[in-house]
Amino acid sequence: MIAPARIKSLFRYPVKGLSPDPLGNTRLEPGRTIAADRLYAIENGPSGFDPAAPAHFPKQRFLMLMRNERLAALATRFDEATHVLTVCRGNRIAATGDLRTPAGRAVIETFFAGYCADELAGPPKVLQADGHSFSDVAAKVVSIINLASVAAIAGVVGVPVDPLRFRANLYVEGWPEWSEFDLVGREILIGAARAKVMKRIVRCAATNVQPGTGTRDLAIPKTLMQHFGHADCGVYAQIIAGGDVAVGDAVVAA
Repeated sequence: MIAPARIKSLFRYPVKGLSPDPLGNTRLEPGRTIAADRLYAIENGPSGFDPAAPAHFPKQRFLMLMRNERLAALATRFDEATHVLTVCRGNRIAATGDLRTPAGRAVIETFFAGYCADELAGPPKVLQADGHSFSDVAAKVVSIINLASVAAIAGVVGVPVDPLRFRANLYVEGWPEWSEFDLVGREILIGAARAKVMKRIVRCAATNVQPGTGTRDLAIPKTLMQHFGHADCGVYAQIIAGGDVAVGDAVVAA
């Protein structure tokens, strides 16, 4: 029996690789991601992505933290009503553009062409397609991190580990460390929604990057392997019955 947990925090990531957008509440829909999660991506050179026939592509085709750690030093804000993305570098606004318009996208693309100049395989291009999410996995899922497991990692590295390194949608507290893995293949209730836990999340080098600074200061996958015998932290869950969820809601095995 797995103890009930509660949602400590809730996030989406409107542009792949850029800042998280904290949410107080949202609605989870069957077979969907959190609304506007990974809605946009910035192409790193020609990827072959076709907005008219969107398909899942490896994250290496886009700007992302595994290779482009400098992204973590930027603070970005996304306005869901207007789709305006504001990029701040240090204490100043570096670029602002409506991602739905060619002119707005061009402003953002020009900024990243300069900011990531030595890491680009071609001109950066803002990508979007209706109903598509630029997730690391092809399935439409939400990602869940057990904060006790993050605390276990911090315990072996000897320094605090910011949970945002793991770029999850839901951060939950109340489960024993690593017990989230016991939920794979089972159904859970998330607030008023129901989900099936599909698989563990294998972590990559993006988790080595410190949020807010862009510094690679830890070796999370290596630490996981050395101390816990796996490179996993968190689980993916597929929504099978929709419902409203909010910070503080229970997450329990169905």
